[in-house]
Amino acid sequence: MELISFIKVVILGMFEGLTEFAPVSSTGHMIIVDDMWLHSHEFLGPSVANTFKVVVQLGSILAVVVVFKDRFVQLLGLDTNGNGDKLKARGLKLSHILVGLIPAAALGFLVEDYIDQYLFTIETVMVGLLLGSFLMIIADKSSNSLNRTRTVDQMTYRQALVIGTIQCFSLWPGFSRSGATISAGVLVGMSHRAAADFTFIMAVPIMLGASTLSFIKNIEYFTLSSFPLFLSGFISAFLFAFISIKFFLRLINKIKLFPFAIYRIVLVGVLFIFYTN
Repeated sequence: MELISFIKVVILGMFEGLTEFAPVSSTGHMIIVDDMWLHSHEFLGPSVANTFKVVVQLGSILAVVVVFKDRFVQLLGLDTNGNGDKLKARGLKLSHILVGLIPAAALGFLVEDYIDQYLFTIETVMVGLLLGSFLMIIADKSSNSLNRTRTVDQMTYRQALVIGTIQCFSLWPGFSRSGATISAGVLVGMSHRAAADFTFIMAVPIMLGASTLSFIKNIEYFTLSSFPLFLSGFISAFLFAFISIKFFLRLINKIKLFPFAIYRIVLVGVLFIFYTN
């Protein structure tokens, strides 16, 4: 494995991990960084590069599982610490997750090929970043006037359904799944932290399902020679996603979504200048 290739896959893993759960669009950042700088298709090959992006996403998924391990114990009905009654008393159920998953999963199944073929461009990412920013600003502006669902255990099925429906917008590259779902949660009366918790928990089955399907389609490109690169990207994504999640959850109720929206708008401005000169 060449040193420059190793550095590039670690950087790609870093961007995946840092942006996957922040409301800035990991897909958008991966497209921007790869197309403008790293060019993974050149040193990995087009098919292997696509498979690599699936593998590094699995590293981010593992980070969520580690951070929310007690919550997943509760949802799956497991009791490894002798506190099963306490865990069962929590209000969030697998059925809430299922309700939140159905809209985007159904739509994604119908339009996945179209999205992969036509929407993975810098131009579409810019549109998604901008529109997602407007939604986040609207959510923040309305948050003080709504009754707050303080924790994810207090959320209703109606809230889960609205979040799942608005999540459909995140199928557009650059819109951001976490940006869409946290904004939706805030708009239906949840605190930013409660909406973020639900977003991260719901991300695991969504990302695991999508990554597994993509991996199966591209399994022929997962060779012994490419394993060190895949492993390096996976570990990088896991470590940076773990740090990102911990940091984000501590701050989200204080800083809310507005700073991320401004960052996205500035990024669109920079990209617009870069691509029009």
